[in-house]
This record gives sequence, C-alpha cells and structure tokens, in this order.
Amino acid sequence: MKRYIAAPVDKAPRPNNEDEQGSEISSGPLCFTASPAQTNPRPAETTARPDKALVKETRDHMAQNASMEEFEALLNESFEIDTPAEGSVVKGRVIAVEAGQAIIDVGYKMEGRVDLKEFANPGEPAEIAVGDEVEVFLDRVENARGEAVISREKARREEAWDRLEKAYAEEQRVEGAIFGRVKGGFTVDLGGAVAFLPGSQVDVRPVRDAGPLMGLKQPFQILKMDRRRGNIVVSRRAILEESRAEQRAEIIAKLTEGDAVDGVVKNITEYGAFVDLGGVDGLLHVTDMAWRRVNHPSEILSIGETVKVQVIKINKETHRISLGMKQLQDDPWDAVEAKFPMGTVHKGRVTNITDYGAFVELEPGVEGLVHVSEMSWTKKNVHPGKIVSTSQEVDVMVLEIDTAKRRVSLGLKQTMRNPWEVFAETHPAGTEVEGEVKNITEFGLFIGLDNDIDGMVHLSDLSWDQRGEDAIQDYRKGDMVKAVVTEVDVDKERISLSVKALGGDPFAEAVGGVKRGSIITVTVTAIEEGGIEVEYEGMKSFIRRSDLSRDRAEQRPERFQVGDHIDVRVTNIDNKSRRLGLSIKAREIAEEKEAVEQYGSSDSGASLGDILGAALKGDDD
Repeated sequence: MKRYIAAPVDKAPRPNNEDEQGSEISSGPLCFTASPAQTNPRPAETTARPDKALVKETRDHMAQNASMEEFEALLNESFEIDTPAEGSVVKGRVIAVEAGQAIIDVGYKMEGRVDLKEFANPGEPAEIAVGDEVEVFLDRVENARGEAVISREKARREEAWDRLEKAYAEEQRVEGAIFGRVKGGFTVDLGGAVAFLPGSQVDVRPVRDAGPLMGLKQPFQILKMDRRRGNIVVSRRAILEESRAEQRAEIIAKLTEGDAVDGVVKNITEYGAFVDLGGVDGLLHVTDMAWRRVNHPSEILSIGETVKVQVIKINKETHRISLGMKQLQDDPWDAVEAKFPMGTVHKGRVTNITDYGAFVELEPGVEGLVHVSEMSWTKKNVHPGKIVSTSQEVDVMVLEIDTAKRRVSLGLKQTMRNPWEVFAETHPAGTEVEGEVKNITEFGLFIGLDNDIDGMVHLSDLSWDQRGEDAIQDYRKGDMVKAVVTEVDVDKERISLSVKALGGDPFAEAVGGVKRGSIITVTVTAIEEGGIEVEYEGMKSFIRRSDLSRDRAEQRPERFQVGDHIDVRVTNIDNKSRRLGLSIKAREIAEEKEAVEQYGSSDSGASLGDILGAALKGDDD
C-alpha cells in the first residue's frame, strides 16, 4: 500500500489570473505546490479590481477552499490507519481459488496467495471457498511481485500454540491425529501445531502396528512444551491409563476376595498370565495355576482362552488383582499322609533336578525331594543328574512328611539293599576277592569290589617282608589285585582287605611249635660288629653281642662264621614285629642250672667243669 504526503495548503485568497504565475497541481494526486503569488502577494494597489470581479473571485476561492479542507481531513484519516505489522495474524477474505492456491484479500489494499494444502487437515481434502473469511499470518507486506506474503499454516500454528499453552497450564486434554512416523515415535497434528509422541507413550503396552491409529482424531495429554524451541511432547498412554484407572476402580469395587469369575487370557509371560476380567486385568501367577509343577504357563493356557479363576487378593491402592485357578480344585495335600505313609515305597516321575537333589512327583500336585545323600549307597559327591534324569520313573520310599510346610522327603537308595550288608553275607572274613586298584593314597590301596563298593588294603597289609611305604610302590592304578577279606563294618561302610594274608603267615607257621625257653638251632647269615644275624625256618633274627656267651671274653662276633649252626635259647616271641628273641648266653646259663640241679650242688665245692666231666664219664659208662 502506497502512502502519500500532502504539502501545506495556503488558505489565503488567490487571484484568478491565468497570465500570472498561479497555483498548479503537481503530478501527484495529493501533492500541492504553492505559487510565488501565494507566498509573496503583490501590493493591494497594483492588484485591485472592480468590485464584481472581486466578489466572483472570492466566491470561487471559498468553494475551492472547502474542497481542500475535506480532502485534507480524508488524508489525515488515512494517516491514522496503520498497515498491520509483519509477523502478526490478520483476517482476510477468499476472493478466488485457482491453480491450487487461494487468493486472499487481507485489506489495506493487500492481497496474497496460500496453497490449498494449508487449509487441509492431515489425511483430509481442503475445504475452502470464495467468500470464506480466514485468519492468515502476515510474513511480509510486499514481495517482488507486489503481493503480501501470507500463510494459513503459520496462523493455525500461532492459534494452536495459544490454545495448547492454555490447555497445558490447566492440565486439560487436547485433540489431535497421528499422521507420521519418526525415529523413536510418531508425529501428531494438534490442530496446527506438530507434537512428538514417543513410542512408549502410544499405549499401555507396546504397540507393534500403529496403522489403525494413523489419522484418527483422539485425545492426548501434553507432557512437555517449549514454545521458543517449538517442541511439544504428548502422551496417549496417559489418557488410556486414566480411563483404565477409572474403569478399574469401578470394576474392582464390585469384586471381593474369594469370588470365582470368568476371564479371558490376554497375555502370557514366563511368570504367569494376565487375565481380562471385563475391563480390568488380573495376574494369574504360574504357581497358582495348578497344584502340580508348571514349568511354563503355555503348558496349560493359551491366549484368548476363557478360564474360571478365583480372586485371591485385591490391592485397593494399586488396583492390582491376584488370581488363582488351583484354588477352585481340591488340595491333594489334604490326603498325603493317608495315601503315602512313611516307610512305604511308591513309583514316581522325576520332574526337576537340582544340585542338591531331585524332585519326584508322586501324584499331580504332590512332589517330594530325594536329597543327594539319599540317592545312592555308593555314589558319593556326584551330581544328581548322573544318577537320574528328568521324566524318568523311579521307585522311592517315603522318609518324612511335613504337611504344614507341604514337604515330603523321599529316599531312592532305600528301595535297594545295602550293598555292604550283601557283601558281609556273601564274603565273610577270610574270603579271597579280586578287584581293580581304583585309587592309591598315602595310607593304602582302594580295591573295587562287587556292587560298586570299595575295599581298602592298609600299608601294613601289603607285605610281610617289606615296609608298607616300599611295598606300595609296586602297585599302579588299574592293576588287578587279589586280597583276603579281614573285616566288614556295615555301619561305617568299610571293608578291610589284606594282600599279605594270601599265602598265610610264614612267621606263625615258622614259630608254631616254638615256645619261650625252647632251644632251637639257627644258622648264622651275617657277622656284624654288634652281634650276629641268624635265620630260623626262613625267619631272620639278631643276637646281640652281650647274648653271644656267658663268658665276657667269648662275646666276640668274629668267633662265628657265616653258615655256622648254633643252638640258642628263645627268650621272646614278638608277633607284632615278627621277631624271635634269641640268646646263646641264656642257653649256657640254663644248661648250667640244669646240670647243677642234676649232678650236684655248688655248695660242695665242685666246679662246673667237674660236674660236666662226671656227667660225660657217666654217659661213657
């Protein structure tokens, strides 16, 4: 819109002389220029005219002066009307629709063009016609083509922001439509302003397909907005939760704990299932589905299935409902003691295996635990999975029942005979057995026997002649060894074996007829400084220097030679160390005593030589 400036108007009478330089209207419609005659009037005497002419001129001048006053008033009025500021919303009227655009007269001698799509809601055609009044946003007063630059979309946005800020301040719902998908969520048209709808705020549960929601007008709750940055975050979930909360409160008010109601399985998880009770969901935990063990809810339920459940618990504050199915059935634990008395054997199925044992189902809803210590007589410190397997049918004995804690203790090994009792019956002491060396320890050998039991050979039972530490070096793991059973302790589950007892006890056989005080003949096998080593029936013994003679001068080992046969007296028999105590000195003393008693007394003055001489002479006679 062009503005015009008026020059000052001289209201004094002007002569109507065309020859003189008079006033003239400039090329501008409202621009006037004063003549020199107006600014510098001539003297009166030189301009005087006849009276009639003066009257006519005065009348014409007054008429012209009145017209100028009216025009000046109109001009001043036009100055008082300001052109609208750029960046404001103005009203306009549609004067034409052509080439996909609407031509809008916004007044002030200004017109602008707006694309028809700016008048359409998302997913809907534009509804605009000639004569409609609309509000538009004035970007610029004039562009290169002399048209106003206007926008309906920006006007709607400004209008929408005012409306949304008010709704946000009053925490009111706003209406919008989802029209696009972006990273992390969706875009929503709130009647001119575009908002962001996070994926987590679309519904109370994750939505896989948002297609049915696109373009549908529905309420939203504004969570956050920043007009300076142009950011708006909305939530559809908040609206649904609020509606659901009201609905839940109404339904929950009608329910009481213990009620049996019908519901539809809505969702299944690892820990249970959510059942729709007609507008409110309740949780059916996996432990409340059946009295028996349920590994996964899908074993007995499917989505969409109608089930009868009992209301177990209602939380009035959180509106949470706990449901149960097994509560509508008879509790099998009420008859456990009558059906499964202690000490009886029953067949069951292994349902679960843990590190500490295995659970066996005696009947649906009744399970007992076989502790790892009650699984086998012989397999100690092994995982239960190496003894039984899941779904295996086994015979178990009822060991203990605790109905208050709903526990049954079972035994697997009690259904089989104690292998140590069987071994004691079939292998009494003295029985010869053969087995594989299973383990070698610092105190002996472990020999594998029948029925997966082991017997132990102590170091002291390995050899008669060698030390145990030396004898055990001759054995290796996996060797087959023969031994003799020496003892079976059933309570302690121990079997004692002996390898050296296989050929009998040579010491006992050698000294079987020998008693303490007996005189035996031994063979010298070695001469040592402290005495001599002798052998009797294969058994080694040692005679000390002090026992070599009664006479101290004759107590010399070197006076004997290897292979000599000498008579000695048995002074001691040590079965533990397997040694005979022998003495030549004791034999000589015993012989002297016997001779004295037989042939004389030492009081008569006769010497031992005399007595022996007389005895020898008597023998010759």
